[in-house]
Amino acid sequence: MRCLVGQAFCSGALVLLYLSLFSLQPISTAPGSPDYLQRGWKRLLEEGESCADCQPDDCPAPRGCLSGVVIDHCDCCWECANLEGQICDLDNTNHFYGKCGENLECRLDLGDLWEGEVPEPQCTCVSNKAVCGSDGKTYPQICKFQEAANAQPRANLTVSHEGPCEAAPHIISPPYDIWNLTGRDVIFGCEVFAYPMASIEWRKDGTEMFLPGDDPHISVQFRGGPQKYEVSGWLQIQQIRLTDEGTYHCYAKNRHGEVAAKASLTVIPPDQMNLTALHLLRLPHHQEEDYSDAEDFDDYY
Repeated sequence: MRCLVGQAFCSGALVLLYLSLFSLQPISTAPGSPDYLQRGWKRLLEEGESCADCQPDDCPAPRGCLSGVVIDHCDCCWECANLEGQICDLDNTNHFYGKCGENLECRLDLGDLWEGEVPEPQCTCVSNKAVCGSDGKTYPQICKFQEAANAQPRANLTVSHEGPCEAAPHIISPPYDIWNLTGRDVIFGCEVFAYPMASIEWRKDGTEMFLPGDDPHISVQFRGGPQKYEVSGWLQIQQIRLTDEGTYHCYAKNRHGEVAAKASLTVIPPDQMNLTALHLLRLPHHQEEDYSDAEDFDDYY
C-alpha cells in the first residue's frame, strides 16, 4: 500500500478512511473538484500500489468522457482520460492523476519556472493546427474537436480537412452602445472570425458612404487578431459633436458572405449631463468611453 507518512499509521488511517467513505456512502466530489482527482484518491484508498485480480464484469462503465477512454494502470478497466490542461502522471511510476486522452501528451510546463512556480505535468495537445469539422465549424486544434465529438456522439462528427473551414464571417465581439459628452473621443470596436480573412467596413445610418469618408475627425483602423483567423476593426470619432449621434454599423465580408452588427452613439451636452447620465446608467449595454489617453492603433495591413 502506498504510504505518505509512517507505514503503520498510514495503513490504519487509510482503512478508516476507506470504511467511512466507501462503506457508508459513495465518495462525493466537492463543488468544482475535478473528477480525475477524485479517481486518484479512490484508487489510492482501494488499491494502493498493487492491483487486485482483474474482473472486467465488475468494472464500472465510464460516462461523459470528453477526451476518450484509457485503460487503467492495472490493465483491467476503462476509465475517462484526462482533458487538455489537467494534471497527469508523467511516467508509469505514478498512478494518481491518470493518463491523457487521445491526441494528448503529458508534458511539464516549463513556463512555470520563469514565474517561480514548480512545474506540473499537464495534458497538452500534440497539434496546434486548426481543423474543419463535418458540422462546418472551425476548431482551433484536434483536441478541441475531439471534445466536441465526444460530447455529441449522435452527431457522428468527423474531420473534413486540416485547416479552418471556409465560411462567411462571424462577429465574435460586436460594437457596444456608447454615450459620452460633446468634445470627448469615442471608439467602437468589432472583432470578427472568418476564413478567408474578412474585411471590415463602417457606416452610419442615413449615409451611403462608408466611413471615414472625407471627415477629418473620424478614422478607422484594423489589424489581425487577437486570435488566429480573426481580424479586429475600430472606428474612432474625435471630439464628438451632436451631429455624430446615431447608429453605426460594422460590416464584415469575404467571398462567402457578409455579416453586420450595430451600436448607437448618444451625445450629451455638458449642461444636460446630470439629468441624462442617470437615465442612461440604468439602460443595458451602455458604456461611457474615454480613450483620451489610449495608444493609437497601428494598421497591420
